[in-house]
Amino acid sequence: MQDNLQFLSEQNVDNALICKVEEFRREYPITDEVRNRVVQPSIPFYGKDILEMALAALLEGSNLLLSGAKATGKNILAENLAWIFYRPVYNISFNVNTDSSSLIGTDTFRNNEVQLRKGSVYRCAEEGGFGILDEINMAKNDAASVLHATLDHRRIIDVPGYEKIDLHPAARFIGTMNYGYAGTKELNEALVSRFLVIDMPALSEETLCRIIRHDYPDIREDALCAFSGLFLDLQVKAQNSEISTKAMDLRGLLAALGAVRIGLSPWQAVQMGITNKAFDIFEREIVSDLVMTRIPEEWTKEQVF
Repeated sequence: MQDNLQFLSEQNVDNALICKVEEFRREYPITDEVRNRVVQPSIPFYGKDILEMALAALLEGSNLLLSGAKATGKNILAENLAWIFYRPVYNISFNVNTDSSSLIGTDTFRNNEVQLRKGSVYRCAEEGGFGILDEINMAKNDAASVLHATLDHRRIIDVPGYEKIDLHPAARFIGTMNYGYAGTKELNEALVSRFLVIDMPALSEETLCRIIRHDYPDIREDALCAFSGLFLDLQVKAQNSEISTKAMDLRGLLAALGAVRIGLSPWQAVQMGITNKAFDIFEREIVSDLVMTRIPEEWTKEQVF
């Protein structure tokens, strides 16, 4: 477990915070039943200031709300925090069909009697997990209202017809939200007041290069500059509302590099990972022009790896 704190020291995160995280782990060990829910993230989160704010908030006992534009690393940060604290993870993705029973649980018939089939929030509360409330600004009112007593100082879940349960002292909830997605709405004041909020900054060139190098350590320097520069160009265009955020897709960029490593030409790979995600014909032309300035059509795998 000690090894997964090494990347915090490498980023010069305050040593006092790291020591408090280690104390937290020792104070709240996990059981074997939930050990399979402790998941190592595919990539570390890079950002000293954001990490320090998040660690301080969680150590203090607060819940976190991560807001910001697409591709700012909200879910990566949430997964990293659960790994840093060595807690089981419960992912709760909100959509139009998510209601209170999806979160807490619902009655089911088992062993010739009615029993409660526990939902993700219930299990997270019982087992001291980290609940990741993904796209929380898509939550319906009845689903969000269930969370009020869970997220504030009461730290309880009152299930109608069953006993009240108190949250495990290690349980925390981390909400993520994007602005402007279809189906999203403003969070009401009562819900926001139950979180400490971190506004996630846009990716910098340094952070982006570290992410790409983490997945593809053998990438050539010229190719690294080209692919990171393409993403940053798209980011600027999206910030200026010249294009939508559809093509500004970091997962798509990394997947395109994976396709290049398999043997696909960089131009074809970027078409699939970036360009073709802009479905509007005029937007696609803008994206295609950006790609042409960064990724030459004649490039082969050998120019990238």
